[in-house]
Amino acid sequence: MSSGLPLSLAIFVSLLAVVHSVCAAPLGSAIPLSSLSPSSLASAAPVSATVAPASDDPNGILWTETSDVMPEPMRGTLGSNVLGPQNVPIDLQNADLLAPPTTDSGNVGNSKWPFSLSPNRLQTGGWARQQNINVMPIATQMAGVDMRLEAGAIRELHWHSTAEARWAYILNGSVQITVLSTNGQNYLATLNQSDVWYFPPGVPHSIQATADLPEGAEFLLVFDSGDFSEDSTFLLTDWLAHVPKEVLAKNFQTDISAFDEIPGKELYIFPSDPPADNAVAVPSPQGTVPASEAFSFEFSKVPRTPLAGGSVRIVDSTTFPIAQTIAAAEVTVEPGAMRELHWHPTQDEWSFYIEGTGRMTVFAGSSQANTFNYGPGDIGHSNARTSGHYVENTGTTPLRFLEIFKSNRFQDISLQQVSTVANIVHMRLTHALQWLALTPPALVKAHLNLDDQTIANLNKTKNTVIGPSKAS
Repeated sequence: MSSGLPLSLAIFVSLLAVVHSVCAAPLGSAIPLSSLSPSSLASAAPVSATVAPASDDPNGILWTETSDVMPEPMRGTLGSNVLGPQNVPIDLQNADLLAPPTTDSGNVGNSKWPFSLSPNRLQTGGWARQQNINVMPIATQMAGVDMRLEAGAIRELHWHSTAEARWAYILNGSVQITVLSTNGQNYLATLNQSDVWYFPPGVPHSIQATADLPEGAEFLLVFDSGDFSEDSTFLLTDWLAHVPKEVLAKNFQTDISAFDEIPGKELYIFPSDPPADNAVAVPSPQGTVPASEAFSFEFSKVPRTPLAGGSVRIVDSTTFPIAQTIAAAEVTVEPGAMRELHWHPTQDEWSFYIEGTGRMTVFAGSSQANTFNYGPGDIGHSNARTSGHYVENTGTTPLRFLEIFKSNRFQDISLQQVSTVANIVHMRLTHALQWLALTPPALVKAHLNLDDQTIANLNKTKNTVIGPSKAS
């Protein structure tokens, strides 16, 4: 391509036809043929006598969440009013479900889930709520978690199964992450709003909110497995609470009394002092993670590519090499504009709406089509191959959302599915010893209440065989 843009972005730009002359028109209005160039018009054979022309009804959205109306399941001469109980706030948010466009037909499956309907797990220092196939069965390839940490609060040291990778996008605030690679190399980074990170399966890590924003941080977590559960991660405190203290003393080569104050059950999210702004990774004999294998990416510094009716920026393995199973685009659509009609041949699209309001019609073939309305905090979905769709800004402010795919490349038409065989970490207690030794001491102390001497004596290299415990 002559534009000099990366291939994935160039493809996206060429397909994101948000044209002002069409999309800036008021909802429900028509565009006169005289406004179109001659090259955009073509002669066509008459409509078959057996098939009537499509309706001229523009099928615009009938109301919005802020409209001062009583929503009714009526469009034109179709439908009727509600005589029974009605949840008016929900109906105001979902105009195209209550009074669908006449182009809708059948049932494509629920392609919307608001995080507001997910049960919330409240902890001292934060909270977390999730979406997976239990609440959105159609989304089999990916699941999401919305997590909040107060300043200094920690999502405790943990790792995920060998089948789940974690990708994250910071919605607000800043966090500090720590990671230990499978080669024993250490990694620490501070990330800001719109930055991303990626943790391959089995890699131990932690997340802590900084005090850069006094309220702390909130971030979106996306997993490359639709049946992921945030309640089924492997937590450091949960593990050690289920190991006899005699074994702990032997493994860590210290007196059993060192473990008198370790938590009796998992912490998950808990308060602590904010990390230092100048924090650096604990020195590791194996060194630090090279930049080419960094676990984080400063997506906030990637310039948005301006388009006729919005903008886009992309992060995938071409710019963030370690992210081998998740690719994403941050899309902004101006009022009256739209993300054009398109589909994805190989990968489902899991989308998250950050700001603004919009709607998407999902066409699943065989005359099946449904329209869904979205606002901040909502999740959208469309299946690969079988779901043509668009995203239209239905509000008066910019619509910003993430399009996320289980892939190492962002390609709008020819998404290439990649099967990644990740390095599997066998989490022996010997590896945990190395992990803790290469974790900032304040984090270790915050998790386990170990004294300074015990932490200082942690071994930074793996042991294969452990000798008898040291005498008291």
